[in-house]
Amino acid sequence: MSSIILTTINARYIHASLGLRWLYANMGDLQAQARIQEYCLTDHIADMAERILASAPRVVGIGVYIWNAAPVRQLVGVLKRVAPETIVVLGGPEVSHLPLRVDLREADYLIQGEGEQAFRELCQAIFAHQPPAKRIIQAEPVTVETLASPYPFYTNDDVAHRLTYVEASRGCPFRCEFCLSSIDRRVRPFAVDWFLAEMEALWQRGARTFKFVDRTFNANPATAARILDYFLAKTPPFHVHFEVIPDHFPQAIKERLARFPAGTLQLEIGIQTMDARIAANISRRLDVDRIRENLRFLEQETAAHLHVDLIVGLPGEPIEQFGRNLNTLVAQTQGEIQIGILKKLSGTAITRHDQVHGMVYAPDPPYEILKNDLISFDQMQAMKRLARFWDLVYNSGNFRRTAPLLWPDGDVFAGFAAFSRWLYRQTLATWQIGLPRLSELLFGYLTEEKGQKKSVVANALAADILVIKGRVLPKTVQENVTCLPEERRALGESLTKRQSRHREGRIVPERGRLPES
Repeated sequence: MSSIILTTINARYIHASLGLRWLYANMGDLQAQARIQEYCLTDHIADMAERILASAPRVVGIGVYIWNAAPVRQLVGVLKRVAPETIVVLGGPEVSHLPLRVDLREADYLIQGEGEQAFRELCQAIFAHQPPAKRIIQAEPVTVETLASPYPFYTNDDVAHRLTYVEASRGCPFRCEFCLSSIDRRVRPFAVDWFLAEMEALWQRGARTFKFVDRTFNANPATAARILDYFLAKTPPFHVHFEVIPDHFPQAIKERLARFPAGTLQLEIGIQTMDARIAANISRRLDVDRIRENLRFLEQETAAHLHVDLIVGLPGEPIEQFGRNLNTLVAQTQGEIQIGILKKLSGTAITRHDQVHGMVYAPDPPYEILKNDLISFDQMQAMKRLARFWDLVYNSGNFRRTAPLLWPDGDVFAGFAAFSRWLYRQTLATWQIGLPRLSELLFGYLTEEKGQKKSVVANALAADILVIKGRVLPKTVQENVTCLPEERRALGESLTKRQSRHREGRIVPERGRLPES
C-alpha cells in the first residue's frame, strides 16, 4: 500500500516522466511510502482515478503541463469527489506561473517552482498533522549538487521500451520571451563526472535512446565535449538527442559532431526566425550569418538528423517573412523543419507585446495565437493547417521526391501554401489522411490543378511509396507510372528510422520535471 502516489499524464507511452523520478528519488524517509504511476492522454479519466485510489493514498502529486492541463483538471475533479479526504498536490509549468489559466481550484495545494525539496517537506507536514495554511507554496530553485539521482528509477521496462530523458543542467542563459526556460536564467550544471557515471549505469542496464532536456546543450562547450566524447566511445546502435543553440558551434564541438555515425545523433535547432530584427524584438540572440554557416556544416559534414524549428505569429513578423524563413531553411537543410504556432505561456515576457501588436490567444491550452496586427484569424487558421500538412508531406519523409514538385519555381512557401489551401478544400480535415489517400490527392493536385505530366508525378510517387517494402501503389499511380524504381532496402531502412524518430521526436513544449519547467 502506498501513502503517496506520484503521477502525471504523458503525451505518449514512450515519454517516461523524468520529473516524477526526480521527486521519487528525493522523498527521503518517505520514499518507501511512495509509488510512481504514469498515464497517457489516451487513458480514461475514471480509470486513472480508480488505479490511483486503489491503495487509498493520503497524498497524490500530479505534474501539470500544457498538454495535460485539461485532463488533469478532470482527474482532480473525480479524485476530490470520490475521495475528498485525499490531499491533491499539483506542480509543473502550468501551475508554476501566473496567471493560472486552467481552473484547478479543487486541488488542495500548488507548488510553484522546483519540487524535489518542497514536495517532500509538504508531505512531511501533512503526515505530522501540521499542513501549511497557504495553498500556494513557492519553491526556490534547488541546489542540484544535493539531489539524489532519478536515473535508477527508470524501470527495466522503461529502459527497454521508452525514451530515457536525462538532464546535464537546469536553466537557460538566454531570454527568449516565448519560452519558460528564459525565466530561470542561471544555468546550474550537474557535476559532469557524476552525470557521466549515471549515464554509464543506464547504459549497462541497456539504455540506448537518450533524450537530453537541456534547453541549450552546447552553451558550455567544455561540458558538451565531455558528454559527446562519452557517447562517441560507445558502439552503435544507440540514439542521442540534444537541443542546441544554432549559432554556437566551436571547432571542438564541430569535430566531435562530425564523428558520430549515421543514425546515432539528432539535433534540435531552435531557430524560430531568420529575421534578426524580429529576433531582437523578442530578446532572442540571432547571428544569421553564423547560423547559415553552422547549418551548412551540419548538413554537409555530419550525419546528424536535424530537426529545425520555426514559429508562426511572432510579434512584428508578417506571413511573407515567415515564408522567406521557410524557403531559406529548405534550401539549407534536408532535415525536418517543424512549423510551430506561437503560444502564450504564463510567466513569459511575450505578454508585453499584446497591446502593441494586437496579439490575441486562445484561452485554453495550448494557448496558441489566434491573430495579431499582421495576421488575421483566417490567415492564422490557414497557417495552422499548413503546419499540419507540412508534417504529413514534408517532415514524414514519405514524399522526398514528390514534395519538390509542389514548388517547381523554388518558392517553397508559396507552392506549399497553395497546395495546403486546395487540400483542405478537398478534405475539410487535417487528421486521419492516410498515406494512400494523400498520395492520390497529391497526384490529383499536381496533374489536374498544376498541369504537370501524369507520368512524371506517378513516377515520383512510385519512387517514394515503394521505398518501403510491402507498400502498394494507389490505383491512379499504377495507371500512370512508366518507371518503377529498383528496390532500395538500405534507403527504406533509413527512411523507416527517420519516420520513427519523427514520431518519437515530438518534444513537448515544456520539458523537464515536476514542478519546474
